[in-house]
Amino acid sequence: MAKILVTGGTGYIGSHTAVELHNAGYEVVIIDNLSNSNIKILTQLHAITGKWFDFHEIDLQDDKAVQEFAENHTDIDGIIHFAASKAVGESVEQPLKYYRNNFYGLINLLTSFNRKINFVFSSSCTVYGQPETLPVTEAAPVQKAESPYGNTKQIAEEILAETAAVTPDLNVIALRYFNPVGAHETALIGELPNGIPANLVPFITQSAIGKRGPITVYGNDYNTPDGSAIRDYIHVVDLAKAHVAAIKKLEDGNPNGNYDVFNIGTGKGSSVLEIITAFEKVNGEKLDYKIGPRRAGDIVQIYGDVQKSNNELGWKANLDINEMMRSAWEWEKYIKANPF
Repeated sequence: MAKILVTGGTGYIGSHTAVELHNAGYEVVIIDNLSNSNIKILTQLHAITGKWFDFHEIDLQDDKAVQEFAENHTDIDGIIHFAASKAVGESVEQPLKYYRNNFYGLINLLTSFNRKINFVFSSSCTVYGQPETLPVTEAAPVQKAESPYGNTKQIAEEILAETAAVTPDLNVIALRYFNPVGAHETALIGELPNGIPANLVPFITQSAIGKRGPITVYGNDYNTPDGSAIRDYIHVVDLAKAHVAAIKKLEDGNPNGNYDVFNIGTGKGSSVLEIITAFEKVNGEKLDYKIGPRRAGDIVQIYGDVQKSNNELGWKANLDINEMMRSAWEWEKYIKANPF
């Protein structure tokens, strides 16, 4: 049984990936500094899987701690690297926090695990900016980043590609994902944003449950069918399964070399107003929303071409918008009854 290290494994995507790795027969080790997650997630993971995952509270910026961990865990076969600061707005206000955390953590991992290792990196479709053609393929040019957060993803990809080019034992896949939403079918894990959610769906669920005020739709005058911005939303469980597929791809040997990138999305876009309508229809809840001005930095629309992921990873998104909205609402109700 291969052993996989999941950094940021008590976070939103990391926790779901830990479950799917376990389901696929992998042994999972989790590192997290708990700066943007909750230690109680380990109990939730145990409730889902019956397994207490090996957990280490480590800040990846601490090079000595990372080096010591690597020396004591020579049996780790692969790393899935989620741990990073991730709020676009905060990154604009605190760029040095983002450059320090997101680069030091990655570099310390690569330096400490300087042996044969399979490495899956959590990247983002933000690297494409506003693409000239849709759906956007992996061959599309990387655009100038709109935020320090987006820039850290672009530069991290460059760090990995350049390091892999001179490190034959380092095999890397960067997954450029679109907009993860939803929660596990048990409603025992899901997105736990700190403070006011920066993303649409957790704001919708918090508004519906009475924790937030009206939802603001930022702009209804875009060149889209209903005037609101369009994104490619993907269920977090489908996204988690993509990481398992990526690890298996690296284990089997990637014919494209030891560095590759894949889009992870559904291949189609949904507008903000379509998401709101889907939530209302699936859950029988009326949402209070208003139209506001466009938000600086927002692009009009983006959705991914996922043929490469379908064909080469043997992976496909299976859960639709309705399941995304249903599971997100079940999770919101769960955490109201069981506060973290």
